[in-house]
Amino acid sequence: MKKEALKNILPLGSVITLKKGRKKLMIIGRIQEERASGILYDYAAVLYPEGMLDASELYMFQGEDIDRIYHVGLQEEEEFAFRSYMEQKLQELNLLE
Repeated sequence: MKKEALKNILPLGSVITLKKGRKKLMIIGRIQEERASGILYDYAAVLYPEGMLDASELYMFQGEDIDRIYHVGLQEEEEFAFRSYMEQKLQELNLLE
């Protein structure tokens, strides 16, 4: 992940649509690795407003795949502290460009 992208990462609860999608998604995870492929994704999301109906309905995607942001999730002290923690961990794992 690029350092600049990390600074602009959307918080949990953000609602978006993807470039190749029509349905809204709500972000429930960030910096997620797909176990089967080992690919690291910027985000994990569920359908909005339905939420997680089944574990197989988790959508993983990169920030560049986002077409539109409808709602930005809560941004406060804990969120910003966690962003710093994510940056530190990504640097330790050599995953930050």
